[in-house]
Amino acid sequence: MLVVMTTTTMRAISQDILGGPEVLKEIEVERPTPGPTEVLVRVRAAGVNPTDWKHRATGGMLGRPPFVLGWDVSGVVESVGIGTALYKPGDEVFGMLRYPYGHGAFAEYVTAPARTFARKPGKIDHVQAAALPLAALTAWQALVDIAGVKAGQRVLVHAAAGGVGHLAVQMAKARGAHVIGTASSAKHEFLRGLGADELIDYRSVDFAEVVGDVDVVIDTMGGDYGPRSLRTLREGGVIVSLVLSNMTEGLDAQAEELGIRAESMLVEPDYAGMKAIAALVETGGLRAEIDTVLPLEEAAKAHERGETGRTTGKIVLTV
Repeated sequence: MLVVMTTTTMRAISQDILGGPEVLKEIEVERPTPGPTEVLVRVRAAGVNPTDWKHRATGGMLGRPPFVLGWDVSGVVESVGIGTALYKPGDEVFGMLRYPYGHGAFAEYVTAPARTFARKPGKIDHVQAAALPLAALTAWQALVDIAGVKAGQRVLVHAAAGGVGHLAVQMAKARGAHVIGTASSAKHEFLRGLGADELIDYRSVDFAEVVGDVDVVIDTMGGDYGPRSLRTLREGGVIVSLVLSNMTEGLDAQAEELGIRAESMLVEPDYAGMKAIAALVETGGLRAEIDTVLPLEEAAKAHERGETGRTTGKIVLTV
C-alpha cells in the first residue's frame, strides 16, 4: 500500500496485534515535535535487535499494541526543543532510544532527549552507526561499568558472533583482555579477525569442561548457560547476565556460594557510553558486522531473517 505523506506526517512500521513478522505494517502517523531539551532526528538507518521480534510476538514489557518498535537510530538532527544546546540542525548523531519505553526507531523521525545521542563517527556511514547503539551499549555497560574488565583478565563471551557478542569481543580485546568466545565453528575465522584468542564450538564441546580460571563471563544466552558458566569462573570473578530470568531462577544464590559475583542488567541510554563507543570506532577498535540491510518497508523480512538465529552481526533498516 502506498502511503502518501504530508509535511506534518511520516511513515512508520507499526502493528495492531501480536504475532509473526506479517503483523508489521507501514502506516502514516503524525510527525513528533521535540520538547524541552529534546531533538527531532530524521532517521537515516535503524538497527534491528532480538528484542524487536520478541516484543512483536509477545508484547514483552510494552504490553498490547499498537506500537512502533525499534531502539537503534542513526540520523540527522532536524530541529531542537527549547533549552537544547548540544546539537544543531544538520548534526549527524546516533544513539539508543530509552529502553524499553522509548521505542519508535522504525520511522522516518524520532524525538528523544538530546543526550540520548552522540555525534556519529565520521569514518562510518549511517548503516554502520545504526548497528551499534543498543548492542554496543549493552556490551560496554556489562564489560566496563559492571565487570570493570582490566588488561590481562580472561573474559568469556557467549554467542560471540551475535550482535552483542561480536562487539563485546572487540571491546574486551581493546581493554587488553584474553578473550574466549563460544560460537559455531563456521564463525571462528570471523571472530579471530576481531581478536578472539580462544574459540569453542558449542555444538561439539561443553565449554564448561574446557574453560577455566575466567575472570568475567558475558552471558547472552540464559537457560543452563548461567549455571554452567559458574564452573568456569575463578573465585572473585563476575558473571553478567543479559537474560533477567537467570536471576529469578537463582543464579545469584548459586554464585554467592562459590564466591562469585552475579549481576543482571538491562541496557540504559548513556551519553558517556555512546561517546566512548564513538571514540573506539574512530580509533579503529570497534566495528559492527552487517549481516543484512533492507529498506524500512521490508521490516517484516528483517524480522524473518533475525528469527532464523543464523545471522552474523547486525540487521539494519534504511530510511
